[in-house]
Amino acid sequence: MAEKTFSDFYQSLLDLVKSFEKKNIMLKIEKNLESNIIQIFGENIDSLSRAKNGIEDVSELSYTTAEHHPYWALLYHCTQIGKISLDKWNDELTNEELDEIEWSIDELKNTCKKLKENLQKDR
Repeated sequence: MAEKTFSDFYQSLLDLVKSFEKKNIMLKIEKNLESNIIQIFGENIDSLSRAKNGIEDVSELSYTTAEHHPYWALLYHCTQIGKISLDKWNDELTNEELDEIEWSIDELKNTCKKLKENLQKDR
């Protein structure tokens, strides 16, 4: 018997989703089979919820990369700004949150400055 692949799993998942559609449970599937990624969304998913979910994935990369990559600080601080913005999308930002955003912007500027300095050293 041939070894099952991720694509085989995806095809089986599609069959399962179709069985739920027959019960009027609508699911949306997005795939990137080259990266072995499948996302399943319920029928009531909205753009804000999807964005919050996506930024969690980006946050995970920024947390696990830590200082081992030259761009980690760029990613981390952009993600922090994005998380605060999405969490308060339908609300007002507080002064404390705006201070956090300003601090992250300052950190982004510092990181860009350091990266530019490193480029100059390499020339």
